[in-house]
Amino acid sequence: MALEQIKAQIAVLLQEMVNQPEDSHELQEQLREKLSELRAQGLPLPKDLVDLEKRLDDDFSEQEE
Repeated sequence: MALEQIKAQIAVLLQEMVNQPEDSHELQEQLREKLSELRAQGLPLPKDLVDLEKRLDDDFSEQEE
C-alpha cells in the first residue's frame, strides 16, 4: 500500500476519533494496525504519530487500572 494512502487512512481514523469518541478503542486499534503497516514496509513513521501511539497506549493502560 502506498505511503500516501496509509497516511490518508490514518487522517480519517484521527477524524473519526474526534467525531466518535465512544468508538475510540476500536479506532486506536485500527491506527496501530496502520502504523504497523508502515513499519512492515520499512517506511519512516512520522514522529507525531509515534507520539500519538504512545499517548494512546498510556491512556488505554490508565483506563484499565
